[in-house]
Amino acid sequence: MTDPRDPVADLRRIAFLLERAHESTYRVRAFRTAAAALRGKDPDEIAHLRTSGELAKLRGVGEVTARCVAESLDGEVPVYLRRLEATEGTPLDEAADDLRSALRGDCHTHTDASDGGSPLHEMAETAITLGHEYLVVTDHSPRLTVANGLSAERLRAQLRQVADLNTQLSEHGSTFRVLTGIEVDILDDGALDQDPDLLGELDLVVASVHSKLRMPHDEMTERMLTAIANPHVDVLGHCTGRMVTGRRKRPESEFDARRIFDACAEHGVAVEINSRPERLDPPKRLLRLAVEAGCEFSIDTDAHAPGQMDWLDHGCTRAAECGVPAARVRNTRPVDALLAR
Repeated sequence: MTDPRDPVADLRRIAFLLERAHESTYRVRAFRTAAAALRGKDPDEIAHLRTSGELAKLRGVGEVTARCVAESLDGEVPVYLRRLEATEGTPLDEAADDLRSALRGDCHTHTDASDGGSPLHEMAETAITLGHEYLVVTDHSPRLTVANGLSAERLRAQLRQVADLNTQLSEHGSTFRVLTGIEVDILDDGALDQDPDLLGELDLVVASVHSKLRMPHDEMTERMLTAIANPHVDVLGHCTGRMVTGRRKRPESEFDARRIFDACAEHGVAVEINSRPERLDPPKRLLRLAVEAGCEFSIDTDAHAPGQMDWLDHGCTRAAECGVPAARVRNTRPVDALLAR
C-alpha cells in the first residue's frame, strides 16, 4: 500500500497555485476553507470521516475538496493538484532567476487584519514554504477605511500577535522571523497616517499614496517629497499608483520622478518594485531612472493572500530587464542587515 499524503498540505498547495494563477476568489476560498476545517485533525480521524461518509458533510468541505482529500489519503497526488502543477508556467531567464534566488524575504504583505484574505500564521507558513527567512507584515493604516486600516490600538494588538508567533517559531527551532510593519498612507500634505511614536516601534514602514491620485503634478511632488524626508519611512510603495489590468485600470500619478528618486537616494528610502501583475509599478522607464539616481530597491509582492506571495518572479524579471543590481535590493540581505538602516 502507498503511504497516505498530507491532505491539508495538498489542499493548501492547490489554493496557493490557484491564487498565483489569478483564479477566482471563490475557488481559492473553497480549498482554504476545507484545509481550515481539517487542520488539527490527525490522519486517522480524517480517514474515519472519509470511510463513514461524513467527510463531504463536514462544514467547509465540498464534493471536489473531499475527492482531493480521498486521493491524498490513498497516497496519490490529487488530480486537481497534478493539473495545476503541470501548468505552473515558464522559468525566469538567468538574470532574473539569480535575483529571485537572492531574495530572502518579502517586505510588503497584508493579512486579514486589514484587506488581506488570510490570517498572520497562514501567511507566515507560506513564507516558510517558499524559503523566505523573514516576512514583513504591512497592513493598512486607519484612514484607508475601505481596506479596514488598523487603528493605533489594533496595530499594537498585531505587534503582540507577531511577538507571540515569533516565540512559537523559535520554540520549535525555526530561525524564520515575522517582522512588524505597516503600509502607511501618505496624506494630502505628505504627513503619515499613524502615530509617529508607534511608527518608530515598527521594523519597517512602507509609505504609499492611495488617495487623490490625480493631484496636480507639483502638489503631488511636494506631497511625496515630504513623506520621503520623514525619518520613519523605509520604502516608497507603488510610486505611480497605476493599474494596468482589470476593472480598476487607472493612469500613473503625475510627479517629478527625478526629484522623487533623488530624494529617495538622499534619505535612504528604497523604491519598491511592486510585483502585483495589475500594478507592475514603477513602469520600466521610471525604474531605469531610479537606478540612475542611485536608489536602493525592495522587490515585494504586496500580497493579499498566500498564493500571491509567489509573485516575486514578476518583480525580479522587470528588475533584471532594467539593470537593478542585486546589491541594491534590500530584501537580498539577511534580517539583521535589513533592519540596520
